[in-house]
Amino acid sequence: MPARQWTDVCVWAVLISTQLLQYCVVTADAQYSLAAGDVAALKAVHSCLYDIDPSSDTAFFSTWNFHSDPCSFEGVLCDFVSGQARVAALNLGIASGSSVGLRGRLHSDLGSLTALVQLSLAPGKVGGSIPTTLSRLTCLQHLGLSHNLLTGIVPAGLAALPRLTTLDLSFNRLSGCIPSELATLPSLVTLRLAHNRLVGTLPASFTGCPILDHLDASRNSLTGPLPLLPSSLTHLGLARNQLSGGLDGLKSLERLSYLDLSRNQLSGAFPAALLGAPLTSLSLHHNSLSGPLAPAELVLIPTVDLSFNQLSGPLSPFFAFTRNLYLNNNRFTGSVPQEFIDQLISSSMHTLFLQHNFFTNFPVLPSGSSLPLSASVCVQYNCMQLIPPLDSPCPHMRPSRPSIECKST
Repeated sequence: MPARQWTDVCVWAVLISTQLLQYCVVTADAQYSLAAGDVAALKAVHSCLYDIDPSSDTAFFSTWNFHSDPCSFEGVLCDFVSGQARVAALNLGIASGSSVGLRGRLHSDLGSLTALVQLSLAPGKVGGSIPTTLSRLTCLQHLGLSHNLLTGIVPAGLAALPRLTTLDLSFNRLSGCIPSELATLPSLVTLRLAHNRLVGTLPASFTGCPILDHLDASRNSLTGPLPLLPSSLTHLGLARNQLSGGLDGLKSLERLSYLDLSRNQLSGAFPAALLGAPLTSLSLHHNSLSGPLAPAELVLIPTVDLSFNQLSGPLSPFFAFTRNLYLNNNRFTGSVPQEFIDQLISSSMHTLFLQHNFFTNFPVLPSGSSLPLSASVCVQYNCMQLIPPLDSPCPHMRPSRPSIECKST
């Protein structure tokens, strides 16, 4: 989610700033000046990057005057390392806590800032490739280059950064495969590669990232099966790829709070164990999942979207305790349980989409009761002889499925 991702970067900047301020009161009159190599690297960085709007009051590079102390520049935070001032955090394009955006490219001399703990790039129009020299930044913990125009491959050398906790390269134009080496980063917590042009398979296993919490590679062209994933994951987003195979690898993800594998080519049975995870959103629509859905207990996930699959069998009443349920365009049969009407009337359930299945009966509303205006219910194009009179919006389609299709189920 882009707004949230940018908030994460700003939070990082504030945390790093707070931690470093007690160390990095570096002025032109300080006993130790910034290391010459770091000054040269900053000059090289400045030579390749430009403000998108240099006339703006918040132009990022307006403070970058190399006749003054570089540690006072916007976006630069320094620390003392072995008695020498070094650049510890570089937040390019982030002026006074807000993003102003840059254009140009990243200079390879960024790799000379070997004391960097954080390197962030504000959303903008920075293109070109990611410098392979970033592999020298062995102190780096946060690398955020999202929402720009970066091209080329994801450098495999980033796997040489043992302290890296956050890698965010999302919303760029990166191509090629995801380096398998990234799946061996021992400190990695967040990996965001969404909205790029990546191809090939995911690394076969992410078990080399034992504390990985957030993995998002949505909206690429990835193929092949789901990899082995660490049980530490709470957020998994792989929507809009071309992934295939089954979902067995998800059974061990008992901490998941967000799962989106929609619009892939996944097949086989849906693992009922997932329905017991502490999920707030489960989305697997537009795949080829088949077989019955048989939860062992009440499904308390607020939003479940398993539409546009080949799921079949009866509808469990345990699903009535979700808030938004999308099971349309499947092959479900039988009667819709009374529990669904009860939950809709009480406003505990808000959305129920069951259209384009093979249901034969829908519960009658109790006398004198009606659905609240907030309810959104659709049951068209099933095998019901009587279509319930539900005053609710529903995608345009014929009320009933042709009888010849109902007889064949």
